[in-house]
Amino acid sequence: MGLNLDPLAAPDAVPLRDAATVLVLRDGDDGLEVFMLRRNLKSDFVGGAYVFPGGAVDPDDRHDDLEPVCEGRSDLDASLRLGIDRGGLAFWVAAIRESFEEAGLLLAYGHDGDFVDLDNSVDIARWAEHRVEVDQGRRRIVELCEAEALRLAVDRMHYFGHWITPVGAPRRYDTRFFVTGAPTNQTLLHDDHEVIDNEWVRPAEALRRFREGSMTMMPPTVSSLKAMTRFESAGDALAAATEIAHVPAILPRVISVDGGMRIVLPGDPAYDGEAIFQPSDKPWMGRVTEASKAVIDETPDLVAGATTGFGPDPQEHM
Repeated sequence: MGLNLDPLAAPDAVPLRDAATVLVLRDGDDGLEVFMLRRNLKSDFVGGAYVFPGGAVDPDDRHDDLEPVCEGRSDLDASLRLGIDRGGLAFWVAAIRESFEEAGLLLAYGHDGDFVDLDNSVDIARWAEHRVEVDQGRRRIVELCEAEALRLAVDRMHYFGHWITPVGAPRRYDTRFFVTGAPTNQTLLHDDHEVIDNEWVRPAEALRRFREGSMTMMPPTVSSLKAMTRFESAGDALAAATEIAHVPAILPRVISVDGGMRIVLPGDPAYDGEAIFQPSDKPWMGRVTEASKAVIDETPDLVAGATTGFGPDPQEHM
């Protein structure tokens, strides 16, 4: 995987696109697990990387007719939470829609008030068809809600991260990160198109594989996993996420190092220096400077504050 960067790109060369992603948690035999997908190797943006379900916010995610089918959060509430004037609810909706398309996860309540049961053998074919229709744009998520009497479970999704793709990337996203618990009546499975594999993995195990080079991930993914290693259970992580008062935006920078390019994060001594790029045939391949590794450890504390349990462990650096 390579993040192909343009060393001469101006800050406004590639417009930012809104995006949303969600960490889906469950309790496995050995503790907390997170659901991860592997992007298609042929993707022109971080192909082969392991990611959480999510993607860009589409125009249909912003329609006013979605608010009535969202449980427990208005657009005003959502926008205040994200620190924007309006349109905040679209990030929650996009995360739900993308999760349904990519992983078959539908964070929505049925008529009985519980998560909709997608594992019911009688209804599997119908829900599979709904997934294809939404993925192909033949049915809007609000139309699915109306047809099946669903309410989107935005009240179960907790905002905890905000990352912005560095200048120079071919695509740039302003991404909001959410965390939620997995429904027990839905079996998650990749779409075999945008993503080619999926697995439930303990955060510490995913980080170990990242260090060994067998699991390629971007800094926001690594940082989010690091935050999850603080918790024994999904319930503990979700409870801590509800206490987060402020989520700052994190904008990595790309600098020239030894003929290649490296990502540096806020707090790295090189972050505030002049970013001098030298053209190179060595795109960044998931490496970060030693100082940035420490910053990744600190990022959960910057996001959450020590009282939430998301704080860093200064004895362990990635």
